[in-house]
Amino acid sequence: MLVTGGRVLIGSGTYLEDGAVLIEGEAISAVGPREDVEKLAGAEVPRFEFDGTVLPGLIDAHVHLAFDGGPDPVPTLQGSTDEDLFEAMRQRGEQLLRSGITTVRDLGDRSGLALRLAAEINDRRTPGPWIVSAATPATTVGGHCHFLGGEVTGEAEIRELVRRNLAAGAGVIKAMVTGGGLTKDGPRSHQSQFTAEELAALVEEAHKAGVPVAAHAHGADGIAAAVEAGVDTIEHCTWMSSDGLDFRPDVVQQIIAKNIAVCPAVSPHWQMLPRFFGEERANAMFDLVRQMADAGVRLIAGTDAGVQRAGFDGLAQALSFYSHLGLPNAAIIDMATSQAAAALGLGGATGKVTAGYRADLLLVDGDPLVDLSALSEVRAVFASGLRHEPGGTGQ
Repeated sequence: MLVTGGRVLIGSGTYLEDGAVLIEGEAISAVGPREDVEKLAGAEVPRFEFDGTVLPGLIDAHVHLAFDGGPDPVPTLQGSTDEDLFEAMRQRGEQLLRSGITTVRDLGDRSGLALRLAAEINDRRTPGPWIVSAATPATTVGGHCHFLGGEVTGEAEIRELVRRNLAAGAGVIKAMVTGGGLTKDGPRSHQSQFTAEELAALVEEAHKAGVPVAAHAHGADGIAAAVEAGVDTIEHCTWMSSDGLDFRPDVVQQIIAKNIAVCPAVSPHWQMLPRFFGEERANAMFDLVRQMADAGVRLIAGTDAGVQRAGFDGLAQALSFYSHLGLPNAAIIDMATSQAAAALGLGGATGKVTAGYRADLLLVDGDPLVDLSALSEVRAVFASGLRHEPGGTGQ
């Protein structure tokens, strides 16, 4: 397949005007000026001519395919059989793909269903993005998301859960380092759930297998503990305490020094947060993300799709949050492409339009470097070389 575009994003904030991308099988074989790449393609190669922008497929680094994105997703999950839930997850995966997302990191599901869906997608039996799954997240007894089946006590049980997830094919290990609002009967969001020794055991077991660790951490104490343990990404990172917010510049410097990525997991409906937290508190939380960005923390894009009112087609809307903070569009697109790929351990495989990478492409009308909302104007998506369009057609 030869894909031509009015402009092709070939680097951070860098366009190749009147460019072309040659796809062979699942990979990109050539990228360059249209005239040059056309010479490499035989006459029999199908063409997809396009006047807009060609850029890497987007990456949502924090989703939960097992949740439905409704106002109260936990009872819906608990009331579903595995087969009904799996069928719903298929539909959510396709929705993600057709909104321009070609890779996701699923940070906790039930019964290994995300791994099962990943296998179907990899075998091209169903359309969807590349899924990096955490399988069953580690939590304490009665802890955050305990209903997903990952309750553990002590270092031995933690190591055993990590081993089971790795044996099942998990590409990331998830630790619920603090409580969370989704679990109404569990610890508060600021409260820590594991000891330093338990976290160290979890990280050691995952890293021994070469697999990264993602830490769900709202509380400042939990964030500090996760950094000390050597996790690879921190999810949410909201710096909560028992009496407000507790931003710690010294811990931020450790995050930077250890090259830990932070995924704030911003909801597509982030503009509604002042209604829930109050104007002053919400703005203070927004400002902490700005301070992390200004300090040089590596931020990556994610939406927490599946939790309350977070649908599976909202990444473009969620990215507007970073425009609100004043980040340049080029940096925001990097957060959802090359930077996210690197944080997921996929930096040599996807996230860039370059020869040798997976043919994961997003084609949009308009110029997202000028107007980020252009990311919502999806004309076509290529995932591992297969074309999909918003209306439901694909080849």
